[in-house]
Amino acid sequence: MNKKIIIVEGYLASGKSTFALWLSKSLKIPYLLKDTFKIALCKNISVADRAESSVFSTVTFDGMMYVAERMLETSTPVIMEGNFVPPGIKKVDEAGAIKRLIDQYGCTSLDFKFRGDTRVLHQRFLEKEKTVERGEVNKIGLDVPYDTFHQWCRNLDGFDIGGETVRVDTTNFSNVNFNTYIELAKEFMDRLNT
Repeated sequence: MNKKIIIVEGYLASGKSTFALWLSKSLKIPYLLKDTFKIALCKNISVADRAESSVFSTVTFDGMMYVAERMLETSTPVIMEGNFVPPGIKKVDEAGAIKRLIDQYGCTSLDFKFRGDTRVLHQRFLEKEKTVERGEVNKIGLDVPYDTFHQWCRNLDGFDIGGETVRVDTTNFSNVNFNTYIELAKEFMDRLNT
């Protein structure tokens, strides 16, 4: 069997979700996006504040892992996207949980690490916060200062699940050839598990 998982992770406002959608359409495999998964879970629930939103972030990750596991049980490849954290950042070791899933199902993984100049990404993030697409449940609700945003991004640097890794700098979208990365993912999907 050819069990594959593609992770699209990294800094906030770095273009992860858009790329994961393009990848899903190009590869014709399902995707799980952390923010939209959270919006779907909270569709009929009102989230009062940032603390409640954080609780639902944990629930969202658990839900994504459940769905990913059901897919991998049937050898269905999956794309998972989010600002997943390494151990020690949150109560849940998201990197460890994803790695255990990969090991349990004998998957081959490809990890796209989206990074960039945090000053540029911070401005993008502040603009994104104002959009309807962000979803009320995902909004921070305040103008996040640059130093805080920078630290949030740097907290993600230690994410490691092993496997193949591709680094993508999205400081300037016009300098990124996303088709090259989609082709890399196609090649990855065409390879047999080793």
